[in-house]
Amino acid sequence: CHCSLLCATTMEDIENMEEDECGFSRNYFLAKELSGSSKRSAHKLSDINVVDEQELRETALNIETKHTKEISELLNDYKTMYSKWVFELRCGFGLLMYGFGSKKCLIEDFASASLTEYSVVVINGYLPSVNLKQVLLALAELLSEMLKCRRKSSGSVSKGQETFPTRSIDDILSFLRGPQSEDKDCFICVVVHNIDGPALRDPESQQTLAQLASCSHIRIIASIDHVNAPLQLLYRFFDLMRCFVDPLAVWDKKMVHKQFNWLWHHVPTFAPYKNEGVFFPLVLAQGSTAQTAKTAAIVLQSLTPNAQNVFKILAGYQLSHPDEDGMPTDDLYSASRERFFVSSQVTLNSHLTEFKDHELVKTKRNSDGQECLNIPLSSDAIRQLLLDLNQ
Repeated sequence: CHCSLLCATTMEDIENMEEDECGFSRNYFLAKELSGSSKRSAHKLSDINVVDEQELRETALNIETKHTKEISELLNDYKTMYSKWVFELRCGFGLLMYGFGSKKCLIEDFASASLTEYSVVVINGYLPSVNLKQVLLALAELLSEMLKCRRKSSGSVSKGQETFPTRSIDDILSFLRGPQSEDKDCFICVVVHNIDGPALRDPESQQTLAQLASCSHIRIIASIDHVNAPLQLLYRFFDLMRCFVDPLAVWDKKMVHKQFNWLWHHVPTFAPYKNEGVFFPLVLAQGSTAQTAKTAAIVLQSLTPNAQNVFKILAGYQLSHPDEDGMPTDDLYSASRERFFVSSQVTLNSHLTEFKDHELVKTKRNSDGQECLNIPLSSDAIRQLLLDLNQ
């Protein structure tokens, strides 16, 4: 009897299990059938009521910073490393700063506190476009003046005035690479904020920067902010420099070890990317006149005062002649020369190249065939831009 009861109980359990499995199967296929016949949502992304971009950015800037005490202590720890970083530069290394947070203020503080004996040139790699030839020209002219002063102080015969604007990039790099001075402390520090910025990521720009870093009178201090940037350090040890997740796959072993000659420094600051992020569109935000003007103002403030004044002349003309195609280039040259903002057409062309590279100015021909310059901004944005520049 006991065996019969056990057997009956087992058979009953098996039947219940089979029924449960069949029920699950029926429910699964019923659910699939219902989901296939159901109506899809008619909501669209365009139906979302997005906020003004300027309002969103101002809100983001007003977010209260947390852990200020700990961050301050962290930055003070980095300051104790300044003397070590200067020693590494004097030994011929390049400094590459990585870690979460903007490193712009940290590097600028290091330059102002510890590089006072050296000339410093800054490249803002986070700008939409960067004219590396203009940077090389500035470096060549600066080095030429520096070497001339050293020769005078030593009593040696000074060479003739070097002329660089008409030279090619290769010629300028050859001059920078040449052994003009045996003094190992005779070098210029080049600060590159965001060496992985959108305007510098292409292979040509990285090759130019690598050749610049290999020059005997140049030292590079750069920051890198790509999310995969720390993987570069790992690739150095495993020879995987061209891994598909590499943020700067154009860096081969020669560039890293012999040209840039990087020393990596992990310096997370946890600082917001206020300057670097202004050129990137925010999600769920609309553009605004004020934001467009602010972006253009940041670009112009990175240029020379004379370049800014030339742009102001063009902006004033466009506001007073709204129905015209733009200001003729010859008229801009005459107005700029009268006010001593440029000394030659070559100087004006270099400013215009900067404007065009940063997409601040566009050229078109009017009905008379004249080349005219036009600022691709609304009148309100131009007025706001002039206010920002005059502050």
